[in-house]
Amino acid sequence: MLNYDSIAAICEAAEQKQITISALALSDQAEQMEIPEEDLYERMKESLHVMQEAVKEGKNPKLRSTSGLTGGDGAKMEAYAGTGGITGNFLNHAIARAIAVSEYNAAMGKIVASPTAGSCGILPGTVVSMLEEGRCDEHAAVMALFTAGAIGMVIAHNASIAGAQGGCQAECGSASAMAAAALVELSGGTPWQAAHACAMAIKNQLGLVCDPVAGLVEIPCIKRNVSGIAIAFTSAEMALAGIESKIPADECVLAMRQVGDMLPCSLKETSQAGLAATPTGLRLKKQVFGEN
Repeated sequence: MLNYDSIAAICEAAEQKQITISALALSDQAEQMEIPEEDLYERMKESLHVMQEAVKEGKNPKLRSTSGLTGGDGAKMEAYAGTGGITGNFLNHAIARAIAVSEYNAAMGKIVASPTAGSCGILPGTVVSMLEEGRCDEHAAVMALFTAGAIGMVIAHNASIAGAQGGCQAECGSASAMAAAALVELSGGTPWQAAHACAMAIKNQLGLVCDPVAGLVEIPCIKRNVSGIAIAFTSAEMALAGIESKIPADECVLAMRQVGDMLPCSLKETSQAGLAATPTGLRLKKQVFGEN
């Protein structure tokens, strides 16, 4: 059985068995949970369906969060995506999905915390986009979530996936790394290429602070989900091109933990600094909660 304490160990095991990370994770988790692989697969397929439903519901132009601070941007981005924009239809539709799911979360909708609610738009923005844009079938999309899950378990074991402990690098950074690995597998890459994509995604978000305005997972969290999918896509593309991270994935994870430990308390979900402490951030807090 796997201990999920090393991305390298997962890649080595998958390579030795000549299978994908997802197949390895599915088999191992089914054994550890003592349930048939088919049952575990169905559970993950349901998670994919929840992601797809959150994308759909999050694009409602009338959607608003309970605080009233956010909502409707997913619909705006979806409309804009139809024009092609600067980066083309695919990426813009992916951005729309990431915003939609994050806004649906803020409106108390049902989402998949992947790995957290604050970063819930990144995996749908990538994996669901690959599925709904015809880049893969449903089976491949479900399996990609197992790959993402395996990477997330290592990060949780060796660093953190909580903004309160490691800053937003632990939430959006981890989600982006998980998504990058999933994208590589979906595109036919090797386990080691998935590891390199994971490493590059983490490197590009080291030090990302958690400074939610009014203490709510809305501003700037929703837009950081969009940055997370962009980093996931670009990291996957580099890995698939044969570019390797000079710093191994496991060392990147440990560096993320070290950086998270060094971040001051004021930048770890307390809303005492950063964007939360700007004049506008403080005004929005009063708008939501009142003077006191």
